[in-house]
Amino acid sequence: MDITFFSKGFILGFLIAAPVGPIGILCIRRSLLKGTLSGLFTGLGAATADACYGAIAAFGLTYISNFLIGQKNLLQIIGIVFLTYLGIKSFFSKPATEAKGDVESAGLVADYFSMLGLTLTNPATIMSFTAVFAGIGITAASDYTSAFLSVFGLFLGSALWYGGILSLGIGLWRNKASDDMLKWISTLSGIIIIGFAIILFVNLVRSA
Repeated sequence: MDITFFSKGFILGFLIAAPVGPIGILCIRRSLLKGTLSGLFTGLGAATADACYGAIAAFGLTYISNFLIGQKNLLQIIGIVFLTYLGIKSFFSKPATEAKGDVESAGLVADYFSMLGLTLTNPATIMSFTAVFAGIGITAASDYTSAFLSVFGLFLGSALWYGGILSLGIGLWRNKASDDMLKWISTLSGIIIIGFAIILFVNLVRSA
C-alpha cells in the first residue's frame, strides 16, 4: 500500500485549511468564546466537507459533481445568507453568556453540522480537487486504494490544522482573555465574517 498518496492528500488538506478565511475565523471565535471542543467540532465539520468534495473528485463521481456544480449559484446564495447570519450573530453576541454552553453535546453537534453545511456551499471546490488529484496521478477508475488514501489524508490534514493547531492553540489562550477582550474579538469577527459574505456576493453577481 503506497503511503505517497496519503502524504500528498495530508499536505493538500493542511494547505487548503491553513489560509484564514471565514471558516478559520469562525473556528477561532468558537474556540475563544465556547472552548477548545467547540472549535474542534467546528474544524471537523469543515474537514468532513473537504473530504466529501475530495472523494467526489477522487472517485470520479461525475454525476454528483455535475449536479452540484450545476447548482453552484444556489448553493453559494445559501452560503452567503448563512455566513451573513453568523456574522450578525457574532457582532451582537454576549461572549460571557455564550461561553456557558461550551460543554453541551447538543451545542457541539450544532457546531459540527453548521460548519459542514457552510463549507459544502462551495461546490466549485470539486473542480480544484479534480485538477489536483489528476496532477498527483490518481485515476479513480483503476486505483480506488490511492483515491481512498488521498481523501483520508486530506481529511486528517484539514482536521489537524482546524482541530489540533488552531482550536487547541486558541483554546489554551482563552483563559487569559478578559470579558472585554472577548467581546471585542466577537464584534470584530462578526465584521470580518460579514465582509467575507459581501465579497462572495459581489463575486457571485460579477460571474452571473
